[in-house]
Amino acid sequence: MERNQETKFSNKDLEQINAHGLSESVVLERLERFSLGFPPTKIVRAATLGDGIVSMDEEKKEKYAAFFDENVRELKTAKFVPASGAASRMFKDLYEYAESENDTLSDFPQAKKLIDNISRFAFAEKLDEVLKSQGTSLEECLAKGENKRIIKNILYPEGLDYGRNPKALILFHRYDDSVRTSIEEHLVEAAMYCSNDKRETFLHFTISPEHFDKVEKLLSEVLNHYEKTFGVKYNIKLSVQKSSTDIPAVNLDDSLARDEQDRLIFRPSGHGALLSNLQETSADIIFIKNIDNVEQDYLKEADVQYKKMLGGLLLEVKHKRDELLRKLDSGNCNEETFGQIRHFLDSRFGLKLQSEQTFSSKEAFADYVRTKLERPLRVCSMVRNEGQPGGGPFWVESTNGEISLQIVEKAQIDLSDKQQNEIFQTATHFNPVDIVCSITDHKGNVLPLERFVDENTGFISEKTQKSSKIKIQERPGLWNGSMAQWLTIFVETPIAYFNPVKTVNDLLETAHQPH
Repeated sequence: MERNQETKFSNKDLEQINAHGLSESVVLERLERFSLGFPPTKIVRAATLGDGIVSMDEEKKEKYAAFFDENVRELKTAKFVPASGAASRMFKDLYEYAESENDTLSDFPQAKKLIDNISRFAFAEKLDEVLKSQGTSLEECLAKGENKRIIKNILYPEGLDYGRNPKALILFHRYDDSVRTSIEEHLVEAAMYCSNDKRETFLHFTISPEHFDKVEKLLSEVLNHYEKTFGVKYNIKLSVQKSSTDIPAVNLDDSLARDEQDRLIFRPSGHGALLSNLQETSADIIFIKNIDNVEQDYLKEADVQYKKMLGGLLLEVKHKRDELLRKLDSGNCNEETFGQIRHFLDSRFGLKLQSEQTFSSKEAFADYVRTKLERPLRVCSMVRNEGQPGGGPFWVESTNGEISLQIVEKAQIDLSDKQQNEIFQTATHFNPVDIVCSITDHKGNVLPLERFVDENTGFISEKTQKSSKIKIQERPGLWNGSMAQWLTIFVETPIAYFNPVKTVNDLLETAHQPH
């Protein structure tokens, strides 16, 4: 608590804090984390097939997909897509070439790969149009070896301005008669499994404030086309990450970092800050998928079957959970009911209930059981790890000794601990962020998601701000600590349906090229 006594905010600071929708006490509490740090997550063992990860054969896949189709008609489904942020990291290698005094293309292999394959990118025609408006063409620039001009016209405002645009607005795929941005691919996919009986299709995209108008403009231009093509009516919500989730940065000595105007430097607190946006997604069933994980149409049908499989499993589990909660509501719980609940939590989620004898009364035990049962539900796709970065599925021991299934990032684990490192190395799968969830209780009320967050998960990292080193803090990640106390099931799905675009040259992979 020493920091709270030492940190003094000026009136100007307090105005800035209030403008972010924050209070002084909340900011002080978040700043305290810089000195305290976050305790490492204690992994017990890796979740593997048969021990935390469910495997689906063809018969089960068809069964759950059919169950989804049969039971989803009267429910509202929605797709939640974190689409915030500029795509600058996607073009990191191109920036290195564009801003270098070295014009030798062969010294920049990723830039060379793009130039050598430029005609295969969905944005090639649009790039050609830009160059023609400048009195040249893509073909002429290639013939003259004006490679930097080509790349600068991809990145900078005088051209496509892709370096500042979000991934949502970048042309990813080419078809016979059209090209599509990544956000358009999500529209297409959502029409295939997020439509109700009235053919309404619901999506929720989180957008950075500076990109909001551009995304809104694109959607207004294309929605009519996709509605006619798929016979649906889109209902789209755009939201921004709330400024009240931002956290002031600090210097390396944990003193408050300030800009040239002596203002506090607020930084977004990571994708876990989108929990409140997810809470506002009005739907019974919500599919979560990243903006860059899309594919060409010829792969979509099989992928949609896996989405429906995940959704069907979620609905089956939700029906059972709701039935058990209604039994608790009746107040006539007997040993048989408690036995059913104990078996359900253990067999489905690997959660062990405490003995009833440790509670003062049957009513106290029933209240405890309800806290374990009345939680948000999620079914998460897991793919075999073939060297991809990202969080993985583990059995984790919490501070109160409870062992549960969690998605854990590498940075959360103390790899200097020999035993923890050995467990980490045994992981067989990783999280592709392909999740279907329910955030309502058995009465249809939205659960207060902040109640199920593990505040002891997070990251502190160093960044450069105007040549000075600062420390920033990321709060519990959306699918790590923010969902730590959700009821969780992991299901193995084929890696063929995980096709993220982390660098521009990933668009040359098979899943992003015409069939």
